Amino acid sequence: MRGFSTNAIHAGQEPDPTTGAVIVPIHATSTYAQDGVGGTRGGYEYSRTANPTRTALQECLAALEGGRHAVAFASGMSASDTLLRALLAPGDHLVIPHDAYGGTFRLVDKVLAGWGVDHTPVDLADVDALRAAIQPGRTKVIWCETPTNPLLGIADIAALAGVARAAGARLVVDNTFASPYLQTPLALGADVVVHSTTKYIGGHSDVVGGMAVTSDDELAEKLRFLQNAAGAVPGPFDAWLTLRGVKTLAVRMERHCDNAELIAQMLAAHPRVERVLYPGLSEHPGHEVAAKQMRRFGGMVSFLVAGGREAALRMCAGTKIFTLAESLGGVESLIEHPGQMTHASVAGSALEVPDSLVRLSVGIEDVDDLMADLRQALDAAAG
Repeated sequence: MRGFSTNAIHAGQEPDPTTGAVIVPIHATSTYAQDGVGGTRGGYEYSRTANPTRTALQECLAALEGGRHAVAFASGMSASDTLLRALLAPGDHLVIPHDAYGGTFRLVDKVLAGWGVDHTPVDLADVDALRAAIQPGRTKVIWCETPTNPLLGIADIAALAGVARAAGARLVVDNTFASPYLQTPLALGADVVVHSTTKYIGGHSDVVGGMAVTSDDELAEKLRFLQNAAGAVPGPFDAWLTLRGVKTLAVRMERHCDNAELIAQMLAAHPRVERVLYPGLSEHPGHEVAAKQMRRFGGMVSFLVAGGREAALRMCAGTKIFTLAESLGGVESLIEHPGQMTHASVAGSALEVPDSLVRLSVGIEDVDDLMADLRQALDAAAG
């Protein structure tokens, strides 16, 4: 059985049979010549349906997540939307994390609600609360993030899978924050894994994409049908950029984790920080579960700034190396205020985040420079 980095570099990426090119070509074509009516070469007929560059990316991600099928999408949200339409029908119910990503909440609360699907937010770290939220015969999906965005909550994937099976529901795990290098939910009992490949998998803040991975043959066929019908496909250059990025995922994630662990420890000892949310800290309530199901603890760190909202905003404005921006998972470090940026859509709901919360995507720069930057910004935030 090949190791992770070997698969990241080689799965789906054999040298081109015609030229011997080591790197998968960018197949910039919309259509394909047929050898007689219906005589397609390798099944390729139109690039909304399939493209060889996209196929290579899908085979690679399926190998990394340990699934039989991967379907690449134009964005993480288009992957989520297509997957939920494949799994749900009007009148169904799903459970979502009580601190889900704002875009996921918006999709469920504003789009799927109009389609006749309702939802219940639950702290998925509390398995009893999850069981209580199940509506027999109606709950068809348990949607899990672990770690969650932005509060870095941890859910026990194997325990959730058991609840899902007992309820006749599917467990979907958004694995964006962890990446397949740190965590493989299918091996823990999940039915489907979704990613915003924009983040750690792409890794360079230069491409938007999404992915759904499963070993369920019937579900995979339904995903492909819905994708082809609606057209939420990535272009070949997007697939190529993502495939290029994933080759270095293992080495990048190690550096992200190295830096994040040191930064979390520094912030936890800083007098201007009220609380650090990082599963690598022993005081994190999900630390033991994270240590059991993850290789390491990731590159995302959130924390509450002393002084409330205004101090948090000054903190975000005061960094010189950390860039004030949405998104995450690139080689460069980013800082944001979730309440007014990535999670503005949950304002006023049960999922509203604290207004003193700051979220860091810790990059792979020199960690001493990153820590010095955060210290000076915290000093400036004191006013």
